[in-house]
Amino acid sequence: QFQLVESGEGLVQPGGSLRISCAASGVRLDDYAIGWFRQAPGKEREGIICIPSSDGNPEYLDSVKGRFTISRDNAKNTVYLHMNSLKPEDTGVYHCAAGEDTYGGSRLRCSSIYFGSWGQGTHVTVSS
Repeated sequence: QFQLVESGEGLVQPGGSLRISCAASGVRLDDYAIGWFRQAPGKEREGIICIPSSDGNPEYLDSVKGRFTISRDNAKNTVYLHMNSLKPEDTGVYHCAAGEDTYGGSRLRCSSIYFGSWGQGTHVTVSS
């Protein structure tokens, strides 16, 4: 296990955009599946988007499809979560996590139990 560091927290108006980052030192993030997880106030943590270590389709939570995307910059050893058309219900603490590629059929598993290394989280607030 190793430590990840998120950055880019912010207060955004509804309909706005924000990019948050996930970085690590001492390991190559492109050797791992990376997931972004959100914990909204008073709710359980949920996986919102995950990407495999190699080429493959990301897995998205239905509520973020068409609004959120994930990308890697391997030269910077960083993974980004790009959030558009933000809604108040997107408010929460966003954690990135790394783990082995785990598939159920052809679909990448995007549940926290499959990810062993975590960041401390970054706060995103969507409010007018």
